[in-house]
Amino acid sequence: MGSVPPLLSFLLMMVSGWVHRHQLIVIESLQAENQLFKDRLRGRRIRFTDAERALLARKARAVGRKALLELDTIVSPDTLLRWHRRLVAQKWNFFERRGVGRPGIMRHLSELIVRMAQDNRGWGYTRIQGALANLSHKVGVFPAGAKYCRWSSATRIAEAKGALLVGAS
Repeated sequence: MGSVPPLLSFLLMMVSGWVHRHQLIVIESLQAENQLFKDRLRGRRIRFTDAERALLARKARAVGRKALLELDTIVSPDTLLRWHRRLVAQKWNFFERRGVGRPGIMRHLSELIVRMAQDNRGWGYTRIQGALANLSHKVGVFPAGAKYCRWSSATRIAEAKGALLVGAS
């Protein structure tokens, strides 16, 4: 691979210098506009919506704290970065997904267990659990306190329908 010809290098430098100057002019124009808006507010607070806070926080984080300190922002750089920290914390908060207690069993699986217990009256919970394992369902069919006892009749499973557990072995 050869070197870049001097003429092409000079042209690229000229174009990049022009783009840089143009960006500086745009930035200065936006800074002057922000200053005019800030002067017009005269100390009154602006109420931002959550979406506006999120947008400002993302943009502020991309700019960085040092550059924000040099800019004349509507709200302080610390406030913008605090909004960003809250935004990140809210993203990783899975409170809505959390439920109380052990996850419930799927309705179709629960109906299958009850049907198996009613159709096969001689089966106990261990036999039903094994049959479900053959069908690739990892289910523990243990009513409360009956994990180690032997059932005489599988119809108790139908009575203990609310005590079905997923993920037990």
